[in-house]
Amino acid sequence: MGKALDRLLDLLDLEQIEVNIFRGRSPEERVQRVFGGQVAGQALVAAGRTVPADRPVHSLHAYFIRPGDPAVPIVYLVDRVRDGRSFTTRRVSAVQHGEAIFTLSASFHHEEPGPEHADPMPDVPPPDAVERNWDRMARLLGKTPPSVFDNPVDLRSVGPMSGEAARDPSLRTTRNLIWLRVDGELPDDPLLHVCLMTYASDMTLLDSVLLGHGLSWLDGRTSGASLDHAMWFHRPFRADRWLLYAQESPVASGARGLATGQVFTAEGELVVSVVQEGLIRAIPPR
Repeated sequence: MGKALDRLLDLLDLEQIEVNIFRGRSPEERVQRVFGGQVAGQALVAAGRTVPADRPVHSLHAYFIRPGDPAVPIVYLVDRVRDGRSFTTRRVSAVQHGEAIFTLSASFHHEEPGPEHADPMPDVPPPDAVERNWDRMARLLGKTPPSVFDNPVDLRSVGPMSGEAARDPSLRTTRNLIWLRVDGELPDDPLLHVCLMTYASDMTLLDSVLLGHGLSWLDGRTSGASLDHAMWFHRPFRADRWLLYAQESPVASGARGLATGQVFTAEGELVVSVVQEGLIRAIPPR
């Protein structure tokens, strides 16, 4: 297990400071604001630690309210909304400086038999045949990529990356297919695997909006932020095995872009669905 993954697992291992109250922190590397996937993953950890282990999470709905301050801890307050025979509901508020920066509602369900069907996985080359995004960015930039690309999640884009589409209009698309996995072996803790997928799900989803307009987070004129985030967990999976994250943007308007995602195992099983709206602001080129 690499040092980057060790640091991420440490971030997700929240400190319990009272019943229903947990404390998390941000990485030591100073950035302008807390990464959305981090606070979502930590909030889900807080919720999950108040629910029996035999009742896995099946959905979450979250709102990013204020930018998080990476210099101070984040306090997670868990509201035990419901403990029913089939479903358990938790609401989590992430607080800094006396104000909520993020809220999450999560529902947990004891698995039951029922009808089953799923969309098929897109036809894509296997992950071993796809170059790492880190290496592609190094070649594109002609230098070591920014630290945002150095993370414990191995990302491999099947199609163009936003920086490439910004340079070549023929590559523009609103579809984004990425193989991903956590770069290391993980323990058999289902909650940890869904929390890591929650963390990773916010890393590339809005790129499906940028790709369609020739924009890039590195072009010096594009900025944005996640506004809300929803996930549905359909079946168990492992975050340390290859997963295909099929993302697309059906619409963008009013400086907001909507993106959807489906996560498949390498065997083609649909395990997670994701929807997010994000703020996208771009200064027109001169």
